[in-house]
Amino acid sequence: MIRVRNLSKHFGDLVVLSDVNADIRKGEVISVIGPSGTGKSTFLRCLNLLETPTGGNIFIDDVPLLGKKTDVPKIRQKMGMVFQSFNLYAHLTILENLTLGPIKLLGKKKAEANRKAFELLKLVGLAEKVYSFPDELSGGQKQRVAIARCMAMESEILLFDEPTSALDPTMVSEVLAVIRRLSKEGMTMIIVTHEMEFARNISSRVFYMDEGIIYEEGPPKQIFDNPQREKTKTFINRIRSMSYHITSPNYDLYAMQGEIEVFCEKHGISKKVSNYVALIAEEAVGLQTDFTDISINLSFSEKDNTVQLVSASAGAPVNPLEEGALDDDLGLRLIKGRCKSVDYSYENGKNILMMKVKGE
Repeated sequence: MIRVRNLSKHFGDLVVLSDVNADIRKGEVISVIGPSGTGKSTFLRCLNLLETPTGGNIFIDDVPLLGKKTDVPKIRQKMGMVFQSFNLYAHLTILENLTLGPIKLLGKKKAEANRKAFELLKLVGLAEKVYSFPDELSGGQKQRVAIARCMAMESEILLFDEPTSALDPTMVSEVLAVIRRLSKEGMTMIIVTHEMEFARNISSRVFYMDEGIIYEEGPPKQIFDNPQREKTKTFINRIRSMSYHITSPNYDLYAMQGEIEVFCEKHGISKKVSNYVALIAEEAVGLQTDFTDISINLSFSEKDNTVQLVSASAGAPVNPLEEGALDDDLGLRLIKGRCKSVDYSYENGKNILMMKVKGE
């Protein structure tokens, strides 16, 4: 359905895309991932000529998009684009936002356009908002309207540019649910996203972009579980960690706290969270009765901005989360107050306490 050959895009001396090649078949869902500044959004914008490529060719159903005789507006009608910022007309109702394009550009009768708009709003779960204005909707609802508006133009291809990046986390799931539904119905979609789990679950293939090219592509299982190239591995496995080992109750508390502080500074973790981690580590060690073999493992995942602390100590199983297990539960209460979750397990002769630290 889409063929891209040797696509390049320069902004003055800045080379954003250098040699992009891709084939996208009808009904595929392609997720485009990669670090910031590697041309993901520019690639998307070139596909429907919101940005004019510097070089190369794009074919939509074998029609050269950059050909001199190509009816570009007609080809572009096949592609709807959903932006980060919704781009709804604030002075029009939701119904009017959906019917303006079909009436003005597709020549639809008003009654027909209205009927289709109602169907699409029902599809995205917003039929009751048909006469509302955009300012009366939440961010997630606005994004669902933006998706319905693209579909009202009878788009065969949907392009999503970070469709959830401007949303509160509580609203992300409702937008992703609509995209999942469209994928099941066979809509061809290209999605620039930072939602890695979503990309893993919904995609036919994943494009990892780096160095101005599609650096690696493949099915989600390959890209996320067994990437073949070095930069892909680095990006996918963006988890940083440190360990501190304790063999005596007279361990050097300040040395441990110092290593935690250096780790947090290195990875851009805020001072507030760094202080939380230091306190949690101290209290986690204080819960132990056997000091012969304790390890404190700290990890930071850039994927979801999560800080996790794991305490592993040798000895008989003692679950501090059980009521009455501790003579003094002040330390545990301090830990719980600064963590999103605290879980206990006993594995390979060790008591494991897994703690996900609260963010800002």
